Amino acid sequence: MLKKLFMNKVWTVSILFSISLALYGIDFTFLGNFREISTSFLGNLAFLPIYVIIVTLLFERVLRERERQSVRRKLKMVIGVFFSEVGNRLLKELSTHVVSCAELKSRLQVTGAWKEKNFSETLEHLGQSNFRINLNPAGLPCLKKFMMEKRSFLVSLLENQNLLEHEEFTELLWATFHIVEELEARDSFDHIPPSDLDHLNGDIKRVFGHLSREWILYMQHLKQDYPYLFSLAVRLNPMIDSPDPVVYEQT
Repeated sequence: MLKKLFMNKVWTVSILFSISLALYGIDFTFLGNFREISTSFLGNLAFLPIYVIIVTLLFERVLRERERQSVRRKLKMVIGVFFSEVGNRLLKELSTHVVSCAELKSRLQVTGAWKEKNFSETLEHLGQSNFRINLNPAGLPCLKKFMMEKRSFLVSLLENQNLLEHEEFTELLWATFHIVEELEARDSFDHIPPSDLDHLNGDIKRVFGHLSREWILYMQHLKQDYPYLFSLAVRLNPMIDSPDPVVYEQT
């Protein structure tokens, strides 16, 4: 295999060298000025290092850009898997603890008619909102069970090196995994003191802030690049009380 690769390189160099000699030979045959040809050759040879530098820099830039695009695509796939496995249900579960939940849900009613302006306005609203969390201890056992089932999945995401390119999503994963540890550490939620409720309220607020923003950004990505996935995501919007994947005829 290596020998064949070496021979291919030798043939390539030989062919290119032969073409160069042929072109110089044609030039000498028709013009017959060897001194001018020599001067031209030396001039081109002098600029050769500059050509190499320019081509190398451009080539490296193209390769880096292609690599960044590849990392972005892989990262978006990871984010999509996260929302499919954990994020969508977690968003639905945590939203029930948000004060004025109905108003929040109306803000996050993403539809197929949304434009860039709608996404931008929603992201701005989320960034300026100061969510208030009113934790209902009765729902914590169910949330704990769900999060414990997804623990190994979250650990595998944290081990993904591509996530280093997306600091905000990494923060979301850390905040989510912290919720897992907090819930796991408590054997029971009966007679939970107000101070502990306040602590869990703070953890849920942190997760929900990151989660809602990343979900809008992910929906925006689907809208731009994967309309067919966006269509399903809209129908399964976790902010809808009764999401329905069925496509009905438009009237």
